[in-house]
Amino acid sequence: MPPKKKRPVLHAVAVLALLGASGYLTVELRKDEQDKTPATQAVIDEPNLENGTGQQSGKQTWERLKNPARTILRGDNGQILATFTDHARTATLRGPSRIFSEPANTKSKVITEDWVRLMPEPWAEGAEKEQWFKDWFKENYGSKKEDIFAIAFQYVTGAPVKKDAQGIPYAGDAVFGPFKPDGVDRLEQNDFYDYLGISYTFRDGTTLAARKERYRALDCSGFIRMVMGYRSRYPLMASNVLGDGLPRTANGMARSKVGVDVIKIQGPGPWYTRPTNIDVLQPGDLLFFKMDHRTGDHMDHVALYLGLDTDGHRVFVSSRKEQNGPTIGDNGGVSRIDGNGFYAGLFRSAKRL
Repeated sequence: MPPKKKRPVLHAVAVLALLGASGYLTVELRKDEQDKTPATQAVIDEPNLENGTGQQSGKQTWERLKNPARTILRGDNGQILATFTDHARTATLRGPSRIFSEPANTKSKVITEDWVRLMPEPWAEGAEKEQWFKDWFKENYGSKKEDIFAIAFQYVTGAPVKKDAQGIPYAGDAVFGPFKPDGVDRLEQNDFYDYLGISYTFRDGTTLAARKERYRALDCSGFIRMVMGYRSRYPLMASNVLGDGLPRTANGMARSKVGVDVIKIQGPGPWYTRPTNIDVLQPGDLLFFKMDHRTGDHMDHVALYLGLDTDGHRVFVSSRKEQNGPTIGDNGGVSRIDGNGFYAGLFRSAKRL
């Protein structure tokens, strides 16, 4: 979404002040909130929202766009205030400007006005007239309650532990997984219930139990399932074939029918081809990478797209072995899909849930 007027000056001042104040930026946005969504973000500027209405002052216009088919809400100056994509539950709303950073592992910082939230139903043309959406939009537009980005950063290096009413730690610095017997590589297949240390029953009735040696561990797809599924309530599958919802692995997600494929897998396998146009991406999209020759034609890695960092690069957050957990860091390759870096060269497709 385009920035407001005078945003560069406001951002520069805010960034300098924040950098001098703290190495790990955490603000409690709603101190009295009792649900499982503690804040892990720094709000540095606020749009001109009317108090309590979920609306912005001035004339607003709904508009249809293509590729992918979507509806946007424009403000009186033509700025995009919200984006809703057909067949997807992911919505991007303009809100208070925030900064996300991981100073322990990178100098990269993301300053964004994009708040990514899940709607209760997939979007369809004309849904802005339906009551379910009107109620949801009034509650969420301009709200400071945690979104997908805030939740994702609750698992990076240095993130504090958060516990629910039963004493179960549901957030805090996560690892990728324990070492294999060789002491070099790390074990994969670490899902959200392993991190939580609990048994979990999926929608199809399948119950899977956490493994003690994988406590506090999230592999790349396990991290996405924690953020989008367990925390944000997107339906989850027990595997790639059982039940409905978001599959277990990166390859399962990339090839599933859920959501919208905004960038499709192209070219001959097993390596396929790098997309030539990534302008269709929107903050909150899932990114898929082909990285390992041993996995045949499978996609091997999944990440959450954040948008542009302060240097103008397209960055993502993902859980990976080199960093041993969720990160926007540089260890094993910079977290960018533009340029000639390791991950940029292996980026293959994207999906909007």
